[in-house]
Amino acid sequence: MSTALLGPPKAGRRKEAVARAALQPGSGRCVVNGHPLDRYFGRESLWRAVMKPLVLTNTAHQYDVMARVMGGGKAGQADALKLAVARALAARDESLRAVLRREGLLTRDARMKERKKYGQPGARKRFQFSKR
Repeated sequence: MSTALLGPPKAGRRKEAVARAALQPGSGRCVVNGHPLDRYFGRESLWRAVMKPLVLTNTAHQYDVMARVMGGGKAGQADALKLAVARALAARDESLRAVLRREGLLTRDARMKERKKYGQPGARKRFQFSKR
C-alpha cells in the first residue's frame, strides 16, 4: 500500500486545544505528537473517544492516523482530535458523513471557559457579603 496522505490534514478544536489529523492507508496505527495514542493520552476513556469515529465507521484497521495536538489539557486535546479525525474521514468518504453527523462527531463543541469579571474572584463567584 501507498503511504501517501489522503488529502490535507483536517483540523479540530475544543476549548483551547487545536488538533490536526491526517489519514493514510495502513493498519490502524495512531500517532499523536510522535507517541502512540494510548501512551500520549494515558486514560483509556480519552483514547477511546479519539478512536470513536474510526470504530463507528468500521475503518479502524484501514487507516493510520498521524496527528499533532497543542494547547489546552488532555481531555480538550482528545475531543479536538476526535473532531479532526471525523472531519478527515468525512472528507475521504462522503458516504460516512451521515453516520458521523448522526452521532454528533462533526459538530464543533463551542463551549469555552467564561472570563473572570472585575469585582469578583472568578467568573461567577462573588466575594463574601458582610452586613457589618
